[in-house]
This record gives sequence, structure tokens and C-alpha cells, in this order.
Amino acid sequence: MKRIAITMGEPGGIGPEIIVKAVSRDDIRGICSPVVIGDIDVIQKAIELTGTDSDIEELSAPSDHRSRGRIGVIKAGPSVPVDPGPSRASGRAVVECIKKAVELALMGEVDAIVTAPISKESLRMAGYPWPGHTEMLAELTRASEYAMMFVGERLRVILCTIHVPLRDVPERIDDHAVFRSVMLAKKGMDMLGIREPRIAVAGLNPHAGEGGLLGREEIEMIMPAIKKAQDQGMNVSGPYPPDVLFHRAYMGDFDIIVAMYHDQGLIPFKMLEFNKGVNVTVGLPIIRTSPDHGTGFDIAWRNMADPSSMIEAIRLAARLRRSTVVN
Repeated sequence: MKRIAITMGEPGGIGPEIIVKAVSRDDIRGICSPVVIGDIDVIQKAIELTGTDSDIEELSAPSDHRSRGRIGVIKAGPSVPVDPGPSRASGRAVVECIKKAVELALMGEVDAIVTAPISKESLRMAGYPWPGHTEMLAELTRASEYAMMFVGERLRVILCTIHVPLRDVPERIDDHAVFRSVMLAKKGMDMLGIREPRIAVAGLNPHAGEGGLLGREEIEMIMPAIKKAQDQGMNVSGPYPPDVLFHRAYMGDFDIIVAMYHDQGLIPFKMLEFNKGVNVTVGLPIIRTSPDHGTGFDIAWRNMADPSSMIEAIRLAARLRRSTVVN
């Protein structure tokens, strides 16, 4: 049975609540051995908030977890309050939890990590440079080529650019970036056990540039990358007009979409898959998944958070195949 480290996430967010709700389920305990990395007092408060019939088992190592009826917790980071909202203390705590989980994964003490949502504002307040989990994990694992892949029941999307202001996206789209994303899409499908995946590439501009009338990125940057991937035997096509591509993928024409920028891919994905969508970081030497939603400060510590995406993130982490780093 796989051991999975689950990082606490933002203490003032919904992370602790959805973790407790997820790891207390018999079906989750039946497929993996989950171990929470974080503040023991915060997890205890989440147990009390949710009324979960479970106790904490404080651990020194994941292998110490013996009782399926108790929530195993490895303490990491400083003690923090649970006041909803971002804070400098929270930023420091979440980074220490993530560092510990990555260390355990790189040492082979856990088979995968699942990260609860964190606040980019808390990271900034604590003085860290990363705009999010993905860039932090890439640096901690020394991965140079990586991408965010989102997996739902009927739709899968990988992003060519990640946390980039919209006005800066066109200059980040070149043939290398698109080709790298196609290769990472193939690697993501390998992790899911999907052989010979049908990969569709979205255009950057409306109507995929309309033959150059609405932009030339498709002609000069995207199509050469697609041709290069095809020459290597990959089943990749495009660029397709984004406004029709997501419907076609949802109906089963493609296995995964390469989207050019964050909101192009995530608005349709989250509209369709919000409650059960999972974020997977492709290109790391470890397996990492996460719920596809944020910290939920507006409903934090009110016992209102839906754990469905966390449950799916744990399930997916338990069945993913470890990938080889793309460099």
C-alpha cells in the first residue's frame, strides 16, 4: 500500500478541514497510508471542527504509522494560529511542511505527496520568491522542465505557461515552449497509463490566428512545434481554435489539451471539473497532486468545505506511475 504525505496547506484556509474529512474515510484508508505533514494543533482543531471520529497519532517517520483508525501526523514548521486569511507566519509554516514532504519523497519514505492549497500572498509576506506550489516544487526537486496538468473525469489540460501576467504570455510562447509542453503532456499521459495519447494543441489567438489575420504565433511558433512532435511519432494535432477545442475534448475526441496560458485552460476545466479536478505537476522526480481549488478563506473554519477534490487528489496520487524528469 502506497504511503502518501499530505501537506497541511494554509492553516487559515480550508486545507486542514478537507484533509481531515478525506483521510478519515474508509475508502481512502483502504487504498493508501496517508500521513499529514503539519501543525498537530491545527489538525486537532480541524478534527474538532468537523466532528470526525478519529484521533491523532504523532509520528517521527511515515513508516511508524500503524493504526488505520488514527490520523498520522508528522510535525513540521512553527506553530501557527488558524485565523482565516494570509499571514507571514502561515507562509513560513507552509513552506516548511512542503520541504519536509519533498524530502520524504526524494528519500523514498513516501510514494507521493498531496498538497493542500496555499496562499501566494502568504508566501510573499514571508519573503519567498515563488508565485505558487509548482515553481517551489520544481526548485526543491531541481526540475528544469515541468508543467501543471489538470485531470478530471472527462477533461485533461496541461499549461504551456503558468503564473504569467496575460500581457507577457505572447513573448513566452515559442516553438521550444510549445514542444516542451507537448512532451510533458505525453509524459503526463504515461503517468496515467494512457498509451498513444491524442494530444490537441490550442491556438493562442482567436480562431487560432485565422491564417495570420489575427496573429502569427500559430504559424511561426505553434505549428513548427507540432510538426517536430509529429516527426517523432507523436499523435499531436492543431493548433485548434480554443473556443471549440475544449468541447471536442470533453466529447472524447482528444485525451489532453495543451493550453497556451493559465486562464485559457483553467476556466473551462474548472467550470466542468471543479469539485473533482486534480492538479498534477508533470516533470518532477516525485509524484505530486493537489486539489484544483484555492484556500477558500471566505468559508475557512466554518465546516463548509467540500473535500471532493482532495479525495480525488489522494486517489490519483495512489495510482499514478512515477515519471522520469524531462530535461
